[in-house]
Parts: sequence; structure tokens; C-alpha cells
Amino acid sequence: MAKLSPLTQKKIRNFKAIKRGYWSFLILSALLVLSLVAELLINSKALVVKYQGEYFFPVFTDVRLGSEFGQMAAGEANYRELQQTFRHENNGNYVVMPLVPWNPFEQDFNHGYPPTPPDSATKHYLGTDVIGRDILARLVYGFRIAMGFALMTMALSFVIGIVIGSAMGFFGGKFDLVVQRLIEVWSMVPFLYVIMILVSLVRPTFGLFVIINVLFGWMGITWYMRTMTYKESAREYVLAARALGASTWRILLKHILPNTMVMIVTIAPFTIAANITALTALDYLGLGLMPPTPSWGELLQQGKSNLDSPWIVTSVVSSIVVVLVMVTFIGEAIRGAFDPKKFTRYV
Repeated sequence: MAKLSPLTQKKIRNFKAIKRGYWSFLILSALLVLSLVAELLINSKALVVKYQGEYFFPVFTDVRLGSEFGQMAAGEANYRELQQTFRHENNGNYVVMPLVPWNPFEQDFNHGYPPTPPDSATKHYLGTDVIGRDILARLVYGFRIAMGFALMTMALSFVIGIVIGSAMGFFGGKFDLVVQRLIEVWSMVPFLYVIMILVSLVRPTFGLFVIINVLFGWMGITWYMRTMTYKESAREYVLAARALGASTWRILLKHILPNTMVMIVTIAPFTIAANITALTALDYLGLGLMPPTPSWGELLQQGKSNLDSPWIVTSVVSSIVVVLVMVTFIGEAIRGAFDPKKFTRYV
């Protein structure tokens, strides 16, 4: 394993000392990991089925027919009903269900006309939405989509922005001027109009929204990298590397880029928060992912239109606020921990 420098270790210790940012990082990381295995926690498929001495794992395998487990249904088994049947028969068969035995697309009309309030007896812990889908399931799966979108968009935008911004700051001259003019022209293209046009022409998908947001999101980090690279390229250690015959790529990758990582790491959490907000806003406006994709923006729209069912708007607003506050705390902690003034001595 690569050994961290004493300065990096001091920054990590300083980050851990900022408790609200450190705990927010741990909690948000745990939530993200749990969302990646959400099928094991929130699903209408059984985790384990024991039937006539054989074991089945429906959540990991292909769809099992209800007739294979003694049900009359021709399609996939209803594992909640099967669980009750096996308990009633008490003949050694059993079904192990996830903690929340509902998937985010399943409609429940057997426990009242939707939307129904939270009820632990029906395992709808946050109630159902206007068409009977479990709100907790849609929140968790929507969180996974929102975080995946935010992280993927940020990573691609940063790669493009870092490459172009570093080149602009390092080479300067006509290359810098030409790219500046191109960025200024491209930044004038209205993002919302582009979304509206594309949504009307093609079926919106997760990949399409990632591409669109990357096309408009790389410019911010580009300006930061241009400024930082321009400043770092004039320092003594870069001049010394040039005098020793170091190549351009070595100077950029081994000398300048590591010294600009503080700025990149500091901006990253706030970029994630902005991407989550952007996707939620697009879904709220009806310009986002196609139904029935789980979406915080779509739940927010439902909550606004059904204020007489407060559990809808309360759950989604609370989720959005908690996640964005934790991301903000992480960003503030990183900014404080990586602040160069904390590690600078003036003689």
C-alpha cells in the first residue's frame, strides 16, 4: 500500500476532528452502500424459499412460477401470500422476505384506496403514493439513482474540466484565448431549452441525462483548473522541473496536478449536491427520467399536488434536506481540513 505523506495524514486527522463532517461522511457512505444492495432489503421477491425440502433464492435467480410453489398463479409467485400460506400450513416450508416486502413499481390496492398513510401492519412504513406504490421503496431506489447520477456526472465533468483547464493554464497563449471564447459561446446555450428539445425528440434515459449534464457541467471546474495551473506553472518547483528536462506530461501529472487536488477535493461535495438538486428539479418539472422510474422529483410533485396526504411531501422533503445537509457538512469539513493556511508558517 502507498504510504501517505505526513501532511496528508495531518489533513485526514483534521477532517476526522470536524465531527459533523466526518459523521456525515460515514452515514452517507453507509446509506450509499445499503442502496447498492437495496434488492436484499426492499423487494417483493423472497430472499429464501424452502419448499418440499428444496431451497430457492428468487431474489438472486430468474423468476419462479407460482405453480412451482403450489400457487395457482401462472406468473411470478406472490411471496407475501406464500409466506402466510406456509405459516398456516406449518409443514416445514417457509419464506424469508426482505425487511420491506414491496418493490418500487408494485401497486397495492388491497389495503385501502391510495394514497394510504404509514402502517406497520402492511409494511408500508412511510405509506403509499397516489397509485399505491410504497414510498420508502421509491425513496431508497430514487436515492440510488440520484447518487449514481451525481457521482457519474461529477467524475466525467471533472475529467474533462481538469484536462482542458490544465492545458489552458499551462500552455496559455492563443490556445488559451481560443478555448476561452469557445467556452463563453457554449456557456450561452440555454441548458433547460436543450433538455426540453431532447425530451420531446427522444426517450429520456439515465445515460442521456448524464451526457447532457456533463456537456454543460465541465466548464465550472475548467475555469478553476485554468487559474490554479496558471499560478502553479510559475512556481519554482515547476521551473526546476523544466530545467531538469522533465516532459510536459510529467510536469502536469507529477507536479502541478497533485498541488491542485486540494481545490478539486473541496469542490467535489458541492458539485454532488448541485447534481442531485438538478436531477430532482428536472423530475419535478416533468423533464426528467421516464415513469415509473423511482424519483425524488416525481414524489415531490405528488406531495405538492396532494397536501392532504402529508406523509408524501414530508418523507421526500426530509430525505432531500438530510442528504443535502450531510453533503454540505462533508464539503465544509473537507474545505476546513485541506485549508493550506492551517499548514503554513510565516517566518
